Amino acid sequence: MGKFIAIGERIHCISPAIKAAMDAKDPAPILKRAKEQLDAGATYLDLNIGPAEKGGEELMAWGVKLLQENFDNVPLALDTANKKAIEAGIKVYNRAKGKPLVNSADAGDRISYIDVAAANDAIAIALCAKSGIPSDNEERQGYCLEMLERGAGLGMEAEDLWFDPLFLVIKGQQDKQIQTLQFISWLSEQGFNSTGGLSNVSNMMPKAVRPIMDSTMVAMAISHGLTSAIVNPCDLRLMEAIKSADIIMNQTLFADSYLEL
Repeated sequence: MGKFIAIGERIHCISPAIKAAMDAKDPAPILKRAKEQLDAGATYLDLNIGPAEKGGEELMAWGVKLLQENFDNVPLALDTANKKAIEAGIKVYNRAKGKPLVNSADAGDRISYIDVAAANDAIAIALCAKSGIPSDNEERQGYCLEMLERGAGLGMEAEDLWFDPLFLVIKGQQDKQIQTLQFISWLSEQGFNSTGGLSNVSNMMPKAVRPIMDSTMVAMAISHGLTSAIVNPCDLRLMEAIKSADIIMNQTLFADSYLEL
């Protein structure tokens, strides 16, 4: 297992401040969010422009250049339902610090996102679902293998598919959490990379409780082999848990890891 990769989730058009900045092409709020996340320990930044049906190509290219030119070619996840916008972002992307992530494919209507990643030598985040929540891990595994076969048929290496086990909200689905962890273990046993939206776990919980649940879940997931997660890196408790788990799992130097906090 390599060093855990934290993907910062906070440049997201669902935020009113970020939506306004994207609409106006105002760099200041976006650069502020980016710096906060990188200072807190994010490796990648997720640039989420939403559906972006109109003007998405221009917006994604603008965002990619803005972030990479200001933060030493920081690696990015390009997050949108507009495939042409992803391609436009990749076109201006600087790979000095890593390939772009295409966020995201699944085994259903979005399987063609694997095609986009393959055609552009990018990494695809691949959600192990087709429509709705898989009934069990056997179903998850089937979707994982479908996407792996799709990628392989297009010349992709397995390492360029980062499989998303589908983190589920605990409230109302408490019985599904162990199943998710077991699936992460299966991915790890196959040698596959994994990632996913960890903050889904604590959705609908009180604000004070969310960092507790997220940090506990990420530590447990890392112990089962999770290699990455899409998180809020400005959550200090969460990042402490990630770095502590990284030390235990990878035997990294204690002092070096904690000097970064």
